[in-house]
Amino acid sequence: MIGNNANLGANAPNYAFPIPVVFGIEAFAYTKGLKGLSGIAIGGIVGLHIFFMSFISGASMNPARALVPALLSGKVSLLADLWVYWSATFVGTSIVAIILRNKFANH
Repeated sequence: MIGNNANLGANAPNYAFPIPVVFGIEAFAYTKGLKGLSGIAIGGIVGLHIFFMSFISGASMNPARALVPALLSGKVSLLADLWVYWSATFVGTSIVAIILRNKFANH
């Protein structure tokens, strides 16, 4: 129905860009001080990430969202790219936790 080239929605990084750029784009996330507008801000960040960065990193932003389409596509090359999406999420979350660790220390 959707052809052989669709990859069932699987993400694939563009290796024409250096790996640190691809990795950095997937790890990027920082939403300090959003309070009541967090839903709008997070939705906006996701939309902008897809619009401007998907051609570089594949714009997975979620390890589970990267895993299932890669598994269902049956393509080994897409499974080999999963390390980017799994590790970048962990690194990005760790960086934000380090940056904000003192914000919640006294509460």
